[in-house]
Amino acid sequence: QVQLVESGGGEVQAGGSLRLSCAASGLVVSTYCWGWFRQVPGKEREGVATIGPNGGRIYYADSVKGRFTISEDNAKKTVSLQMGSLKPEDTAMYYCAASFYCSDYASRTMTPNQFEFWGRGTQVTVSS
Repeated sequence: QVQLVESGGGEVQAGGSLRLSCAASGLVVSTYCWGWFRQVPGKEREGVATIGPNGGRIYYADSVKGRFTISEDNAKKTVSLQMGSLKPEDTAMYYCAASFYCSDYASRTMTPNQFEFWGRGTQVTVSS
């Protein structure tokens, strides 16, 4: 049974940093595509960053490029999102997701419905 559990969210002031982690069980991290998504109430879930199998094929949303870094650690069975220079508009619930049958198109366009497994999310709040 696949289970994804996010952690590391919290409240931080603008300009600060946070590191989100996604602990995975029931799968081999390096054989999946991974994504971090975020959602605020009343808006659609949007992709933040994706990483392909074995850490390849990394994509970032334009809004976070240069500030966020996605990485995976197969030995620790975790996928992380290092977030820096945080802005109030980064405030959202952040979700990690995994896909076995991922394509480059799905990773590049960060299409949520292409990811089969989801965590329950961790809240990030950035105050001005």
